[in-house]
Amino acid sequence: MRQTTGGDAFFLYTDRESRHQHISMLNIYDQSSVRGGPLRFKTILQQVEKRLSASPIFRQKLVQVPLNLDYPYWINDPDFDLEFHVRHIALPKPGDWRQLCIQVSRLHSRPLDMSRPVWEMYVIEGLDNVDFLPPGAFAIMTKVHHVALDGVAAAELTMAIHDTEPYPERERRQRRWRPERPPRAAELLSRAGVNNLRRGLRTGRSLTAKLGSAALEIGSSRKQYPAGEVTKAPLTRFNEPISPHRVWEAARFDLEEFRAVRKAVPGATINDVVLAVCGGAMTRYLDSKHETPDLPMTAMVPVSVRSRGESGGAGNKIHLSRTSLSTLERDPLKRLQRVQKSMEELKSVNAISARELMEIQEQVPAPTLVLAGRAVAASRGPGRAYRASHNMVVTNVPGPQQPLYFCGARLVMFTGLAVIGDDMGISHAVTSYDGDLVIAPLSDRKMMPDPAFYRACLEAAFAEIREAAAAKLAGSPGAHRAGGRKAGKRVAKRGRAGT
Repeated sequence: MRQTTGGDAFFLYTDRESRHQHISMLNIYDQSSVRGGPLRFKTILQQVEKRLSASPIFRQKLVQVPLNLDYPYWINDPDFDLEFHVRHIALPKPGDWRQLCIQVSRLHSRPLDMSRPVWEMYVIEGLDNVDFLPPGAFAIMTKVHHVALDGVAAAELTMAIHDTEPYPERERRQRRWRPERPPRAAELLSRAGVNNLRRGLRTGRSLTAKLGSAALEIGSSRKQYPAGEVTKAPLTRFNEPISPHRVWEAARFDLEEFRAVRKAVPGATINDVVLAVCGGAMTRYLDSKHETPDLPMTAMVPVSVRSRGESGGAGNKIHLSRTSLSTLERDPLKRLQRVQKSMEELKSVNAISARELMEIQEQVPAPTLVLAGRAVAASRGPGRAYRASHNMVVTNVPGPQQPLYFCGARLVMFTGLAVIGDDMGISHAVTSYDGDLVIAPLSDRKMMPDPAFYRACLEAAFAEIREAAAAKLAGSPGAHRAGGRKAGKRVAKRGRAGT
């Protein structure tokens, strides 16, 4: 039995009906490398069972402390049923990209059963008319509650259940697992008394100092931004209460082209280019609705503070940063320059303050954190003001750059679905894998009735910044030869994109 941290439990305390705090991963596979014909569901089920020891979250469920007097505990589920968690469905005919997006959106909209291990896996067949996939392709969608892990840990978990070759010679060693007896209420309450006393003593000794340090960091960060850049965000159609229904899309790009674009702005990262593209796409989208804001839009950017020693572990190790997207600047490279400068300044501040803020959260007693979670999720007050100060979420999770395999099938696309909430009704899950970069927007069905058009806005925004970067770099030695190679690759990538 192990206890959740305050940072993990906070995702439970902010969970609301129709505003569920789970994330999803979507993997799409090519079966042409599978031996002996198409995979059977039974084979996939057996493979998942073999890899359950890759993470404790697969067979652990939450046990709540009475009256939320302490953080919940994880125990090995004595009634674990693999076939409840791994499910088999198929798309209706004709099985095209649009139908896959609709099915994934519907599955992501549904809450998880929090009385069991907090994950579900859907094997989705019938992807017969997706133009970048070969016959027999299938997808696996995995939903996991945020209380169990963050986006980086989710990506690491995804990699753990895959192999770097279709059929490895050695099977991975499985860890021993034993079910646990659920603790009695009296035992949990006794532990809660001890834990809250210890946290109270620790808080009294160090919390004041840590709050002072964090306040100095926050104050210094505000001084680094021009007036109006980050202190205020415009209200858009996405800064409203959300419904229970989701829409999802994915725009697929060549990772090398993002690397080429960042060279046009010294110091820029791939994530800076992603932010500039998302800002440009949102401007295009709102232009088409005649809803262009007169202030620069902002983004919440979850930044991993997971150390090397914490790599491969579950839980949440993230810090929420906020940056301007400089969307009033219509020149794409100038917009990228401003985004790069804002993110560089944020990193210099957050490198010190992020760990301090996480430690503060761990020292807060559970009843206090419950109240804080309710305040953050409330439809009025400071929680709403905080959410409405962001126009979107952009979370970037890099993946491996070599092919991965599952049951002999090659992973050809790795993407995900992030979280949205009231007043923050669009998020972008950004993933990279084996030379591809995918930007996958998730939104509310009423706020974004045309997700395919928004995907087109993402593609147009990237094309604009790519051409601007190419023009700037055109005078460099060898640029014409490199440009020819890039152009050929772009055509090939577009031919494989979902429509």
